[in-house]
Amino acid sequence: MTSMKIRRTALAVAAAALLPFSLAACSDSDSGSKAAPSSAADDEAKTGATPTEDAMTGDQPFGPACSGVPKEGAGSFDGMAKDPVATAASHNPALSTLVTAVKKAGLVDTLNNAQNITVFAPTNEAFAKIPKADLDKVLADKATLTKILTYHVVGQKLTPKQLENGSFETLQKGMVTTSGSGESYKVNDTTSVVCGNVRTANANVYIVDTVLMPK
Repeated sequence: MTSMKIRRTALAVAAAALLPFSLAACSDSDSGSKAAPSSAADDEAKTGATPTEDAMTGDQPFGPACSGVPKEGAGSFDGMAKDPVATAASHNPALSTLVTAVKKAGLVDTLNNAQNITVFAPTNEAFAKIPKADLDKVLADKATLTKILTYHVVGQKLTPKQLENGSFETLQKGMVTTSGSGESYKVNDTTSVVCGNVRTANANVYIVDTVLMPK
């Protein structure tokens, strides 16, 4: 009897001694299983917080003709951004024919005073595609010239994203269509943007390789 009591007492003591370790082990196991989802959630949160779309802001001018824009001074991108659009264009050598046309049409103040517009600006080479006799005739006809030039102006600032598949009313009341992506865009299916997303104080400018004609 005494031997049995001693054995039972020893088992009880052993059990009492092992119980805290068992509980601690269970507790560690539970906390470990709970910590895993937390860690996974943290990883997911970190992954979800990655601003993939913000990495491409699209704020810079783009296109092959942009390399011909002066690097500094009033005709540079920084310089043009400080002036209203007609004044800004007058500082860009590639747009001298357009500036002459704007002056002949009496549209300098109209363009400079407008707010939040987009101008599709033909280069000198674009005007050179028009036979000289025809161009001289248009430049001498203020009504026709105004109609053509205001067809190049949209009454809102257009981003490259909006040009991907767009249709916009111009100040002339006609419509222009745009298409493309990345750094390649077309206006009315045939005219190419050769230097896009140029900022002026009151306008976004897309320099194009062909004069747009109202339909």
